[in-house]
Amino acid sequence: MRSINEYVELAESSGKKIGEIVLREQAQESELSQEEMCRRMAYNLQIMREAVKRGLKGDRKSLSGLVGGEAKKVKALSQGGKSLVGDRINGAIARALAVVEVNASMGKIVAAPTAGSCGVLPAVLFTVEEALQSTEEELVCALFCAAGIGMIIADRANVSGAEGGCQAEIGSAAGMAAAAAVELAGGSPATCVQAAAIAMKSFLGLVCDPVAGLVEVPCVKRNATAATVALAAAEMALAGIESAIPLDEVIDAMREIGKALPCSLRETAQGGLAITPTGKRIQAEFV
Repeated sequence: MRSINEYVELAESSGKKIGEIVLREQAQESELSQEEMCRRMAYNLQIMREAVKRGLKGDRKSLSGLVGGEAKKVKALSQGGKSLVGDRINGAIARALAVVEVNASMGKIVAAPTAGSCGVLPAVLFTVEEALQSTEEELVCALFCAAGIGMIIADRANVSGAEGGCQAEIGSAAGMAAAAAVELAGGSPATCVQAAAIAMKSFLGLVCDPVAGLVEVPCVKRNATAATVALAAAEMALAGIESAIPLDEVIDAMREIGKALPCSLRETAQGGLAITPTGKRIQAEFV
């Protein structure tokens, strides 16, 4: 299995970012130029940006009617001067909800790493962009950093809720986003990895229990909370706080926890919130 240390060592020995190392590696493997790889990643970034804008309009509803308009409500709270957490965190929450609402209403998103966790990375990226005035080039490089973290996770464990529970989707997205945020903030490759480890540890054991089998409840709101966790992890890592457990070992622990989860808690809608009285009622009404 691959180790995240491969990226860290290559980046630090060459004075480059993790994103730059991943870009070079992927260009070589795909036999495409780095310019073409960046162009394709920039397209993904644009899809993310458009999804945020669409979702914030608040005019989309999921097929079940369970999801829609939440992102607009969160944004309105801040605009009305009533946010408890301030504009920055409020914005991250709203952006995360916006993207997943677009997904739930059959709109175009970027699975990062999955459709069910698609709101975390764009929410964090655009929140940091707003805070630091990041350039398009920097955002694209940060996406390659996030992709590198995601590839290591997929190699050592998985990013599938059906195989590893929600920890594998939301937890992985939070780790990817935290690393990308640190890279955007000018943190070292090692600091990016520390942020990813801190974020992922926060979601170990999280089950996948979609109500009525839909990627709506509790999936949508978990994206919002994961975005805030990713930003908190990035903040801690940038302050010099380290994870006691290395990222590789965190990923391995997630893999083993996923194996230990019963089938009822791995995307089957046979356990957790899905079988609460309200969960059963929603399923009956939808079916």
